Amino acid sequence: MEENNVKPTLNETNETQTPIVEESQVVNETSVEDVKSESSKEDTDATIAIPDTKEGIIERIKQLAESDNDISRQEIDTLKSHFYRIIKSEGEAALKEFVENGGAAEDFTPIIDPTEQLFKDQMNIIREKRAAKHEAQEKLKEENYLKKIQIIEKIKNILETPDEVNKSYNDFRQLQQEWNDIKEVPADKATELWKTYQIQVEKFYDTLKLNNEFRAYDFKKNLEMKTVLCEKAEELTKETDVISAFRKLQQLHQQFREIGPVAKELREEIWNRFKEASTIINKRHQEFFENRKEQEQNNLDQKTVICEIIEAIDPENLTTFAQWNEASDQITQLQAKWKTIGFAPQKMNQKIYDRFRAACDKFFQKKSEFFKNVRETLSDNLKRKKELCEKAEALKDSTDWKATTEQFIALQKEWKTIGAVPKKQSDDIWKRFNAACDVFFENKKANTSSQYTEQNENLQQKRAIVERLAAIVPEEAGDDLRKQLREAQAEWDSIGHVPFKEKDKVFKALREQMDRLYGYLGENAARKRVERFKSEVNAGGDDRLREKLVRQSEILQNEIKTYENNLGFLNLSKSKSGHSLVDELNRKMEKLRADLKEIKEKIAILDSKQ
Repeated sequence: MEENNVKPTLNETNETQTPIVEESQVVNETSVEDVKSESSKEDTDATIAIPDTKEGIIERIKQLAESDNDISRQEIDTLKSHFYRIIKSEGEAALKEFVENGGAAEDFTPIIDPTEQLFKDQMNIIREKRAAKHEAQEKLKEENYLKKIQIIEKIKNILETPDEVNKSYNDFRQLQQEWNDIKEVPADKATELWKTYQIQVEKFYDTLKLNNEFRAYDFKKNLEMKTVLCEKAEELTKETDVISAFRKLQQLHQQFREIGPVAKELREEIWNRFKEASTIINKRHQEFFENRKEQEQNNLDQKTVICEIIEAIDPENLTTFAQWNEASDQITQLQAKWKTIGFAPQKMNQKIYDRFRAACDKFFQKKSEFFKNVRETLSDNLKRKKELCEKAEALKDSTDWKATTEQFIALQKEWKTIGAVPKKQSDDIWKRFNAACDVFFENKKANTSSQYTEQNENLQQKRAIVERLAAIVPEEAGDDLRKQLREAQAEWDSIGHVPFKEKDKVFKALREQMDRLYGYLGENAARKRVERFKSEVNAGGDDRLREKLVRQSEILQNEIKTYENNLGFLNLSKSKSGHSLVDELNRKMEKLRADLKEIKEKIAILDSKQ
């Protein structure tokens, strides 16, 4: 009698088992091939010879596409990874060469690699062949299912004549062999099919009346073989390579199922021993993939955040070189961060990379367009300023002082309206224009020195006005103080230019006196308004008046605070125009404070009446 082709009875397989023992689970759970695919990220490339050139990789892909043999998913993924790694390296090398030859990194436009489309075409062929093969495999599974149904029917036919079971033993063994030779069936039908088959096998053995000695020998051999499988499974629990242990366990389970039954009193014991080792290995395998899936999901989350950050950068808001360069640095840092993050889940890994690459490409394309437009603008500005230089140089020797001065002033105003030029030419073009202006105005100064005497006389007149105003005691001036100030201002305006170096100084002196006297007038007027307000309140005022004054007070306080903040944050230079701006802001704040003081006095009057 053959020793290893009797199926285990239902008692062996119907116990509480790990999912791997059922035939449908062996077929439908992670198969050996699936495990290879899952673990390809951990596997090294040592078992796959990968060409080191794009052409070599494409040639290998063509061979796989034309071959009728099974195509390893691991090899396909490895080839794809190496191909795009080479393309990326070549792109980085081209960028480096572009920059070393004097180009700006933001101007670099990657050249489309023609081999990439060839690679994609061959990959499409492989995908189509794999799809066709899968369809053929599904069809074969259906055919296998029908064949196994026929085997079950034949066993049933044998069992219909119990007296003939012993005579049909060889036929039964042949049917068992045929069953073992037939491989996969549709996963959704496998479990029920296996149970039905086991029931018929059990019935056959229950009906079989063999010689007890012969039967005991058969059981003994089966026990020995199953014991060996238990020992091998127990050894696998110590193996550090979880994936390898799981694969080997699949093979042990298949062998265990194909060995016939053991003595009834030992069936549960031998099965529990084998199941216990299987449970340990399955649990380690499950934990391994759960941990990896969790890490891959975490990687996907990190990469998604990076994509969202890059996608959130709006090129419309980047209007200066500094802003673009700052955004570029940010994306460069994110790209470096991306490289430190591991794989995402297999179904999303390529998708998230495509999203990341598209976001980066979009940004740098927009940056390239911006710099291109800016360069065109800078070049146009340089052209316009060169034209102004030519006009200034044509006028610099003119002696028509009045008309030419007006022309130069117009040229200078136009110069200010023109934006920046390329940095390398900025100083030179300005020096050229300024030199032409200086020639004319130096010539004009030499020919109009008589104006200096007139300007000094004007200066003395303006100083006299300041001294006259400084001598006024506002409390003694009477009601015509405002008239005196208007007359002094009109007289000041009628006086011509003063020496340029004294212009700001004498004007500041005038402003100080005007501020002093007008300040008195303002305070005096405020006092009168407060007194008048007090009289009106005493005569009976509007009940809502206080609320209105409080709102005005809050508005003034906010305005004062705004001015104070502006002064605090202003980073003014030591230029005269900077000091002038500070003085103006301070004058406005003093006016607001005076108005606030008046309102608070009015509120106090109202409060005293309550």
